[in-house]
Amino acid sequence: MSTIDTYIIERAKKWLEGNYDRETKEKVKALIDSQSTELVDSFYRDLEFGTGGLRGIMGVGTNRMNKYTVGMATQGLANYMKKMFPDKDQISMAIAFDSRNNNTFFAGITADVMSANGIKVYVFEDLRPTPELSFAIRHLGCQAGVVITASHNPPEYNGYKAYWEDGGQLISPHDKNVIDEVNKITSIDHVKFDRNESLVETIGEAIDKVYLDNIRSLSLSPDVIARQSEFKIVYTPIHGTGVELVPKGLKAFGFKNIYSVPEQDVIDGNFPTVKSPNPEEPAALNMAIEKAKAVGANLVMATDPDADRVGIAVLDDKGDFVLLNGNQTATLLLYYLLKEWKDSGKLTGREYIVKTIVTSEILKDIAIKNGVESLDVLTGFKYIAEQLRLREGKKTFIGGGEESYGYLVGDFVRDKDAVISCCMIAETAAWAADQDKTLYELLPEIYVEFGFYKETLKSVVRKGKAGAEEIQQMMDDYRTAPPVYINSSKLITVKDYQLQIEKDIVNGTEKHIDLPKSNVLQFFLEDGSKISVRPSGTEPKIKFYFSVKAVLENVANFKEVNSFLDSRIKGIIEDLKL
Repeated sequence: MSTIDTYIIERAKKWLEGNYDRETKEKVKALIDSQSTELVDSFYRDLEFGTGGLRGIMGVGTNRMNKYTVGMATQGLANYMKKMFPDKDQISMAIAFDSRNNNTFFAGITADVMSANGIKVYVFEDLRPTPELSFAIRHLGCQAGVVITASHNPPEYNGYKAYWEDGGQLISPHDKNVIDEVNKITSIDHVKFDRNESLVETIGEAIDKVYLDNIRSLSLSPDVIARQSEFKIVYTPIHGTGVELVPKGLKAFGFKNIYSVPEQDVIDGNFPTVKSPNPEEPAALNMAIEKAKAVGANLVMATDPDADRVGIAVLDDKGDFVLLNGNQTATLLLYYLLKEWKDSGKLTGREYIVKTIVTSEILKDIAIKNGVESLDVLTGFKYIAEQLRLREGKKTFIGGGEESYGYLVGDFVRDKDAVISCCMIAETAAWAADQDKTLYELLPEIYVEFGFYKETLKSVVRKGKAGAEEIQQMMDDYRTAPPVYINSSKLITVKDYQLQIEKDIVNGTEKHIDLPKSNVLQFFLEDGSKISVRPSGTEPKIKFYFSVKAVLENVANFKEVNSFLDSRIKGIIEDLKL
């Protein structure tokens, strides 16, 4: 038995000796007896806060989502809250949960531990979108919040997103400090599990109303929607939390013809109608597209289980539905927002947008042309929320987003918000329809003006401990020996966000990157291509983002240039042997 195996066995045995329930001990003993990779993956490490908080497969073990790992995380968060707000008479937090299996169980454990520590807890009565939790924290004046969700991960996963008093997810130093507090808890006996009922309050419809009222106030073209009120929309929550609030939001905007997919309105953490409840996956929209064909709809929208991401499908020039990727949707949305702000005379020179470093550069081009500041941040919407906090009361946030189908308009929510996004995307589509255009037709017109940007994402999955080590080795190899040419184009610039260095390969100069350290590499090629590489913070995969660009002289050349850009991306992928 190797040293690491001994270490893992000892970690597992502590669960046989500690104050764990009998069912848990029986499952741990079975794992020890099996000597399987499942034992290793369950105990080789502790679950950590990544870009999305605490997330993992449900089951027994230190590397799994269960009563004890959630309890320890919550105790650590409670200790940190009390340390950070020592003079506050009543510290409070909000808790929400999505449609995942064990959703109310984990939400209940969180409420138990927080209230047992003397912290006032507001718990939503039923499942709610993650962005509404962000809104509730600020609306109720809470010091923190937690939502039980694993976003679009497979059914065996659950998670725990932690938020701070600004409504944004935990960022440095809070994320690291919470982990430090959790690490100080060496036994589950240190966790207070006995709920104080007097400190637990149920919330629901009253918050919904204020949240929806705020969303309704974002509409820029109510007159357009009035003219296009018959515009047909198919929406699916994919068995998740958008089921009530997205249709209500669309109706509040003035849309009358909203069609559901009844089979996918069913709340079910097993997500029975899809292979993956991820709106980035084409198959997740299949049922909604079939419904759209049947009813003659103009737009299809689908949100993930916790309703912070949205995928869309639009009619092409042949009358067929095609899916747009996250960059394309962000382009349409930001183009509409900035054009309407400018045309209505609302721009004062103090406005800004925010995007992540792996999101299309066309958003920056659109902003600059409209006299609006564009900010780049690391991957993760928490960094966009940070910029909102830093500029609050000084500048005006119009909107922003990331290529992974997450967008935000307005600043009363501090996370990506698919309820807001669905409403504003629908308004963008209605605005285009008012000019006898579809979103499919509008996109090439934007490319003619700003350049034809095309992006795609390829993920390489490597599960478990061995997979994590392989992913890290891939990053080490790219960092120490970057390719000289990719797809016959010379590498001219490397950005290493871990070392915070931007290196000009041509002249050998270096300059500092003024962003937090992050395990991300970007390669910029002579032909204008950009390749970004980063391990996922929430899933066992390494992600490759490809961005290419060409001039589009007129709309008639769209398909030809599109094919050219496809071939360039294909060449890059083949050259990297992915």
